[in-house]
Amino acid sequence: MKKILLAGNPNTGKSTCFARMTGVDVIISNYPGTTVELKKGRMKLKGEAREVIDVPGIYSLSPANEAEKIAVKKLLSSEGKIINVVDGLNLERNLYLTLELIEKGLPIVVALNFCNELRHRGVKIDVKKLEKLLGVPVIPISAIAGQGIKKLVDKLPELKSRPETKVLSDKERWQKIEAIIKQVQEFNPKKHTFWEHLEDFSIHPLTGIPAGLFIIFASFVLVRFVGEFLINYIFNPLFSLYYPVVLKISAFLGPGLWRDILIGSFMDGKIAFDQSMGLLTTGLFVPIAMVLPYVLAFYAVLGILEDSGYLPRLATLLDTLMHKLGMHGLAVVPMFLGLGCNVPGVLSVRILQTKKERFVAAALLAVSVPCMAQMAVIFSLLGSYGAGALISYFLILFIVWLVLGIVLNKLIKGEAMETFMEIPPYRLPNLLSFTKKLWMRMKNFIYEAIPFVFLGVLIINILYVFNVVAWLGDLAAPVMSRLLGLPLEAVLSLIVGFIRKDMAVGILSPLGLSLKQLLIASVMLTMYFPCVATFVVLFKEVRLKGLLQISAIMIFMSLFVGGLLNLVL
Repeated sequence: MKKILLAGNPNTGKSTCFARMTGVDVIISNYPGTTVELKKGRMKLKGEAREVIDVPGIYSLSPANEAEKIAVKKLLSSEGKIINVVDGLNLERNLYLTLELIEKGLPIVVALNFCNELRHRGVKIDVKKLEKLLGVPVIPISAIAGQGIKKLVDKLPELKSRPETKVLSDKERWQKIEAIIKQVQEFNPKKHTFWEHLEDFSIHPLTGIPAGLFIIFASFVLVRFVGEFLINYIFNPLFSLYYPVVLKISAFLGPGLWRDILIGSFMDGKIAFDQSMGLLTTGLFVPIAMVLPYVLAFYAVLGILEDSGYLPRLATLLDTLMHKLGMHGLAVVPMFLGLGCNVPGVLSVRILQTKKERFVAAALLAVSVPCMAQMAVIFSLLGSYGAGALISYFLILFIVWLVLGIVLNKLIKGEAMETFMEIPPYRLPNLLSFTKKLWMRMKNFIYEAIPFVFLGVLIINILYVFNVVAWLGDLAAPVMSRLLGLPLEAVLSLIVGFIRKDMAVGILSPLGLSLKQLLIASVMLTMYFPCVATFVVLFKEVRLKGLLQISAIMIFMSLFVGGLLNLVL
């Protein structure tokens, strides 16, 4: 396997750059016959696997200890291409090693790190002139923010070895460095702009993670407000106008199989669009009036976060955590979408590169990410018991999400390869671009998701007509009640949960359950099969084999966690 060597002085951000390129799947091994540790990772370059080695930090090719001897030996062995990570804030000191590597004719690219800090401190480095004077590519990066990493990696295939040049004396080398610094470096102190302060605030973990949590919370509030507004004032009134049409169709069909399939069952003598389970009732109402408004609101919020430049920063902040779960930082997008509605969350797993990442993301979404509609009902159920009950519910789901992700990462074969993102500057979204993107996403959702939801309702409808659902309820009731400590009446909510999660949680309300039982049932319903809309979209994204595997995971985890909670609470 071809190698990429990271070289540089100590404390130049070399290890951060290494982490950005390889994720967290790192092997630490001793160099043969020594106690010197080498960090090794893997990445893909134009579809080809490469080994990345973080060489111990050195100041020059004249080693002073065992670690430096190993580093020099690795660099001069011609084993691979070299990324020389240079601290732009201490350019003069760092260029000494750079010149030595260039003199040896090694295939090298200079990664000029801390470019953000340079700008903030008013230090300007003429990168193009520096490239010309050194005779090798120079790429400005910010390893901590992930900026420039993609451009740096893209430059690697172009690197080639060159003939060795005349070796300068120590004095000559420092004189050359002094001449280079005079030509490429300028000091121009300036006042930070608002956007520069915002960039710093949102990318550093200490401030960026709390800010990210607040933005996610604010986004949920906005999505819920917009979604409910669309449902209450646009879609529900439209279906009220549609109601007389359905009644006429029902009267025309009369009692029988076709009315059961097309219209569904009557609730207290009336058609209930969300429960009747007919193709022309629930089949249209669920995807259009229940899911579409939240999807529209979420895609609008997502577009704002993308076009403003914030979403890549959020993915960068969470990249290390996501890699521990077998995914890239971009997996924050499906998780973020899933908290609004699982359907667009599952649809967005396709942005991840590998089959393993897509499967893990889909499984975690299905098992431990509640949708906005479900959370609203759970707030009403558990909220009366105080904040502790709600915190317990979300804490349990987070622990399940974390542990299941770690386990799946260990069990499932494949890699979570690093995806290199360019971090754009903050900017105000362009209205025309935003509108086009929103329209394109909504069109894709309508074409891709709604037909599958329609098909899912048809299948559930047929199961109802032939009493298969009732049979499954009778079969599961004894096991569920003994294992979970729930009354037999609560089993109905699990069956209804396959159709609509928030309605299923609502069924628990009149049963007079204790806090323990409510908490178990709420967690169980979240981890149990997703709603029919999500279920059929899962089939589309991971196909039959993946759906069966995720279904097995859901059943096992919901029973295991529910039973465990029944024992310990």
